Amino acid sequence: MTESVRIAAWNVNSLKVRLPQVLQWLQDQERLKQPIDALCLQELKLTDENYPHQALEDAGYVSLVAGQKTYNGVAIIVRRAALASTATDMATTFLKPVRNIPQYLDDQQRILAATICFQGMQPMRLISAYFPNGQAPDSDKFIYKLSWLNALENWLKQELSENQRLALLGDFNIAPSDIDVHDPSKWIGQNLVSPQERDAFARLINLGMHDSFRMFEQAPKTFSWWDYRMMGFRRNAGMRIDHILLSDDLKNKCIASTIDKEPRTWEQPSDHAPVVAQLKP
Repeated sequence: MTESVRIAAWNVNSLKVRLPQVLQWLQDQERLKQPIDALCLQELKLTDENYPHQALEDAGYVSLVAGQKTYNGVAIIVRRAALASTATDMATTFLKPVRNIPQYLDDQQRILAATICFQGMQPMRLISAYFPNGQAPDSDKFIYKLSWLNALENWLKQELSENQRLALLGDFNIAPSDIDVHDPSKWIGQNLVSPQERDAFARLINLGMHDSFRMFEQAPKTFSWWDYRMMGFRRNAGMRIDHILLSDDLKNKCIASTIDKEPRTWEQPSDHAPVVAQLKP
């Protein structure tokens, strides 16, 4: 019987550059006897044909990918040893796959969803999501972000009606409240914290989703992203913009939710740290 399943999200800011770190982190978690059973990656910055399937398979993981040259790109990686015996190939490992938001025309690869069957657990719907950054509230990219968020909300409502055990994981590019920002006064009037973006985040919660990190007591000033500039990480001048939202059914199964800052200390790191949620059967 599976004791628990650990799911995670990590914006790696180029998998080509960060593959050794992804492999190291997964191996470190295995060594600590806290393996990551599903990892949702964002900002792959490579095409499907250049995705390192073999390297990950050699490490014991299989992947579903929605790649894109230069920008964007998302993946769902699952640990073979954690899968139910019925998961024998790609078609039976990643059930009901969806690439991008249906009925929303978009060349940017930002959404990947699949249902996964882990040992000793009911099937779980995972969505790896890379939300648009938005650039600035007076930009065209911000208008695109709000449009994308509205499409995501409508699609997620449908997904929740069909999947009671659902997790939305990824880089949301939204800090939900001021406690998720190192210095709120410095971010007034900027993207990531605007009322429109925070309202969109709240609407996702109102669909019946739960911010797993805030389900538990957490240390203050705990963030998931730090700017490369001006010694952001060293000063802990960060933001919590990477999230794992859980449906009602999964909320009741969640026993821990953390941010692992260790990979951010490594040489040539991503500017994001992995976020993790642990679920009991």
